[in-house]
Amino acid sequence: MEQFKMYIDGDFVEAASGEWFDSFDPFTGKVWSQVAAGGPADVDRAVQAAHKAFTSGPWSELTASQRGMLVHRLGDLIARDAQKLAEMEVQDNGKLLAEMQGQVNYVPQWFYYFGGLADKIEGSVIPLDKKGYFNFTRHEPLGVVAAITAWNSPLLLLAWKLAPALAAGCTVVIKPSEFTSASTLEFVKLIKEAGFPDGVVNVVTGYGKDVGEPLTSHPLVRKIAFTGSDATGRAINQIAAKSFKRVTLELGGKSPNIVFDDANLEDAVNGAVSGIFAATGQTCIAGSRLLLQESIHDEFVEKLVSLAKTARMGNPMSTETQVGPITTKPQYDKVLSYIDVAKNEGANLALGGTPASRPECGEGWFIEPTVFTGVTNDMRIAQEEVFGPVLSVIKFKDEEEAVKIANDIRFGLGSGVWTSDIGRAIRMSEKIQAGTVWVNTYRAVSYMSPFGGYKDSGVGRESGIEAIYQYLQTKSVWINTGAKTGNPFVLK
Repeated sequence: MEQFKMYIDGDFVEAASGEWFDSFDPFTGKVWSQVAAGGPADVDRAVQAAHKAFTSGPWSELTASQRGMLVHRLGDLIARDAQKLAEMEVQDNGKLLAEMQGQVNYVPQWFYYFGGLADKIEGSVIPLDKKGYFNFTRHEPLGVVAAITAWNSPLLLLAWKLAPALAAGCTVVIKPSEFTSASTLEFVKLIKEAGFPDGVVNVVTGYGKDVGEPLTSHPLVRKIAFTGSDATGRAINQIAAKSFKRVTLELGGKSPNIVFDDANLEDAVNGAVSGIFAATGQTCIAGSRLLLQESIHDEFVEKLVSLAKTARMGNPMSTETQVGPITTKPQYDKVLSYIDVAKNEGANLALGGTPASRPECGEGWFIEPTVFTGVTNDMRIAQEEVFGPVLSVIKFKDEEEAVKIANDIRFGLGSGVWTSDIGRAIRMSEKIQAGTVWVNTYRAVSYMSPFGGYKDSGVGRESGIEAIYQYLQTKSVWINTGAKTGNPFVLK
């Protein structure tokens, strides 16, 4: 059985404890590899290595252009090994090969974009209101960054953090999900090959209490970039506040996908299916609340259920498969429990609602695509993140009610609007409280466009020019060019 060691200060090493934990293949439900079980001693070693690399040695001496060239070179290596990395992600998290191929083939763009941006972050000369002074600003890297990623899209989510952090000049300690660590450990082999100095990027694997907590509370960590649940994000934010660490928190969602009666129904049905059943619903931007205008509700649900019934389930390594397994056994159990909650709340089961017993699903953790109608927005199934292939359908009368239902939630990550009225599209994009509003499309992302949430869906933004400033701090420099010193007891 393959074993994956941690990566600290340029070397692959076992955990200080010598212990390992199992990683499961979601399609078979069986162990396929073992990963080093890190602890506080490993965290400290990694952070110390990152701090040393930041404060002294080759990395601290590189120009921004030189850093950018290294980041760009890393993108080239990812592109070269994309197929291998994608296949490893599929085995580790059970998502479709087609989805993972698309993601990993796209990942290099983050490194090209931020590699090119590295030497284009400029300070400003401030035209002061005081004579005899010259004032300018400069942007400097924060220091050691803790990058904590989720299990649903490990390398894509890592790229969103690592590329801007490295371009800014920070050093990084990565803590991947204990459920999906393998692809990250395979990926960091490319760090060495690209020519990054030792200690600039490190990976410590293990459980949250053993690795996550000591990493986020470590005094030498100056920034935490986290993707995961809002509950964990809230705990990290509290830890960070104690020592004023910066945070970027990309948390959960319960996104409204809103369809008006003037929409192209065929496109909107495809968008609704994409929003919830693509990636088996295991995405923070899942359009898990489908808001339908009353006049089209019945027709739309009929078309939606008919299309969802045709979804091909099975081996995620097959390009024919459209819906794969749930990534972890605990998540599988959680999704099934929410289906029971919905039934007990009085929602109408229009499709699915059971574990998949199809022969092609084998022994894996599969759940049939599930649709509930008759849902009201105060039900738990409408308010809480399920993170699985479970859709709640909610009726609305008009634009005003659609906005009210869309915003009556503690989350605010993504949203969709389907309409042929451009005025309505603009009005809805203004009124919906979410970090992303898609109009007549869904699940579109780019390295060029900022991504993040409102409300309980998080703090800060990833991707786009804005992202690199999340890893920089601004310094103001004052130079006296001839001003009289004056009274030393008075503010200049």
